Amino acid sequence: MTPRPILLALATVSVLSGCSALSALNGAATPLDAYDLAAPANPISARTATSRQFVVEVPTTPGALNTDRILIRPHPLQAAYLPDGKWAEEVPVMMQTLLVRSFEDTNAFRYVGRRPLGASGDYALVTDLTDFQAEAAPDGKTATIRLRLTARMVREDDAAILSTRSFISSAEVGSTDTLALVEGFNRANQTLLSDVTEWALGTLNIGLKR
Repeated sequence: MTPRPILLALATVSVLSGCSALSALNGAATPLDAYDLAAPANPISARTATSRQFVVEVPTTPGALNTDRILIRPHPLQAAYLPDGKWAEEVPVMMQTLLVRSFEDTNAFRYVGRRPLGASGDYALVTDLTDFQAEAAPDGKTATIRLRLTARMVREDDAAILSTRSFISSAEVGSTDTLALVEGFNRANQTLLSDVTEWALGTLNIGLKR
């Protein structure tokens, strides 16, 4: 299926319009193509494995991102969704899946998962995903992918926050076709995942292969 330019048929939801318009979008009868993102192809690797358990919690998100729809902002105060595509999972779950894969690929931990093997793990990654959208240029022909995630490294046994950092990533997209936008999301997100992984291993004093 050939992706259509986003501004031909944007399903727009004003930030002031509440949940009714979003419910109408979700109830649309037309099936949407589903898209997924990938973990970094060249993952960061630890020099040695540890015996620690590492838990990745589901990121918290604002309401506009708590969906499987692909968010685009034609205006800073407007939330809209691509009319012919969606993510394969809801955005918070998709990000959790990608973070788990990224940390598994480091070979730094005995276990990486969505929940601990026992009552608690050793460390948990707690995140807030506040930006995960395409921002349309005024001419409607190009866009910028903009991502922002705040991460906290938490020691599970006493709930101590060891470190907090915000990560920002972006990618310029020369077309507003759905597939081009998804590829831009993938580029920006792979950079974000690599940055978060490197920071987390550094916070836990796990050496990296160079």
